[in-house]
Amino acid sequence: MSLITPAPDAALIVVDVQNGFCDGGNLAVAGGAQVVPIINRMAPEFANIVITQDWHPAGHSSFASVHAGKAPFETAEMFYGTQVLWPDHCVQGTHDAALHADLHLPTAQLIIRKGFHAGIDSYSAFMEADRKTQTGLEAYLKQRGIRRVYVVGLATDFCVAWTALDACAAGFETSVIEDACRAINMNGSLAAAWSQMQAQGVVRSQSSDLRLS
Repeated sequence: MSLITPAPDAALIVVDVQNGFCDGGNLAVAGGAQVVPIINRMAPEFANIVITQDWHPAGHSSFASVHAGKAPFETAEMFYGTQVLWPDHCVQGTHDAALHADLHLPTAQLIIRKGFHAGIDSYSAFMEADRKTQTGLEAYLKQRGIRRVYVVGLATDFCVAWTALDACAAGFETSVIEDACRAINMNGSLAAAWSQMQAQGVVRSQSSDLRLS
């Protein structure tokens, strides 16, 4: 198979590579920091890079700590549907919310901050969990002439998957670079996410599929 050279109309979407999701973070994903050198190797091949950043206010409605009698990873019913309740994480302005210090993306032009509305969680880079509130990313990418997106980061089965599915729905050719992601994998969530993504046309790729300098 020939290697893929990312074209000028491709964008790399780097999802939530933050201290909170890496080892020692408040919602650590196993091996989360391992994606950093892989993403750094890929980044110079892309003329267009977008970063997302979880950016919750203290007391966010998705935090188990604000629901009496609830523990992290249980669920609660919100006005927009069933919500997984998380440990307090990525609170605005904290070290936990900061991007990983070793992440090196000098050509990134845009940071999409998500989850900053106190009553709505937000996994996707394109749309919040109410499935109505847009981030503006779709319009931004289309204005820039982007046709294909490559999604990497944390976590595969939540924010990466939701971002990839929304990218597909918006008409972008979409690939998830599997080895540049890590998953929470809670109650079979990773297998379910891949099944859903591939059913909607997301391409399951590896960084070795790309031509890297």
